[in-house]
Amino acid sequence: MIKFVLMVNRQGQTRLSRYYQPVELSRRAALEADVVRCCLTRKKDQCSFVEYKDFKLVYRQYAALYIVVGVTDTENELSIYELVHNFVEVLDKYFSRVSELDIMFNLDRVHIILDEMIQNGHIVETNKSRILAPLTALDKMADG
Repeated sequence: MIKFVLMVNRQGQTRLSRYYQPVELSRRAALEADVVRCCLTRKKDQCSFVEYKDFKLVYRQYAALYIVVGVTDTENELSIYELVHNFVEVLDKYFSRVSELDIMFNLDRVHIILDEMIQNGHIVETNKSRILAPLTALDKMADG
């Protein structure tokens, strides 16, 4: 099961966070800082799967952004690694080469995409067209 998804830049600033298990607000900042520090300090030739406290971290770097997913010990790391790549491909398809600024200024749309893919910590959709269908409908309504 997926516990959380974080998207951070190289400076460690969180650009997106979504939690699928309750975490107190006071603990979130410390958790995010610790997780980000753990992933950003690793070398490029090291594995993208990290054992962290009572769960695993799966992360992937795209340009200046890191996407970090916290999962339970029973979750398949490779499937989550591919999910992260699929998420970025969907973002690229929607934003035409997604950038950090696209995420910052369209956070609501990024959350819609993530919510179409993951619900209650479980992967529910991977088809790019189906994931983007609600946003395509919203865009058509806004234009029309």
